[in-house]
Amino acid sequence: MALSASTTLPHSVERVAEVLVNEDFQRHTSELVGGTLESFTVDGDVAGAFSTTSVRTLPTTRLPEIARKFVGDSLTVTQLEKWDAPAADGSRQSNISMKIAGAPLDVSAVQRLVAEGGSTRIELEGNVTSSVPFLGGKIAEAAEPMVGKALNIQSQQAQAWLEGH
Repeated sequence: MALSASTTLPHSVERVAEVLVNEDFQRHTSELVGGTLESFTVDGDVAGAFSTTSVRTLPTTRLPEIARKFVGDSLTVTQLEKWDAPAADGSRQSNISMKIAGAPLDVSAVQRLVAEGGSTRIELEGNVTSSVPFLGGKIAEAAEPMVGKALNIQSQQAQAWLEGH
């Protein structure tokens, strides 16, 4: 299943990127959806190419009943983001992969922070796949709206965070 979203924030790419790799912001977005940020690490200098790894425990209350039977009351999601160094105009790109413990799902996405004057357009494109024979497509189809919403929450909350901090 395909993921696709775009939003524009009235802040520079540098400021938006700083928020997206801020541990307090990551904790805030996890708690916003009823989850817990178990760990967050940054590997490398955020002024250049670097990566982040976040591990969250998230409730499954919004999943369809059939999915909850397989995964239980919560999920542990590990999200790896590999950020490229800034382009000449300041734009950034990160390759995102998510692994969900106990669920046969893989998520891969590309997030672009595109400089537009003093604003930043956040573009997100990716895929949700499942390795389960025969049912994989249906599992991915059911999970895609949840995964898309989770990834979009970061972009939406970044605006509020920037205005409040």
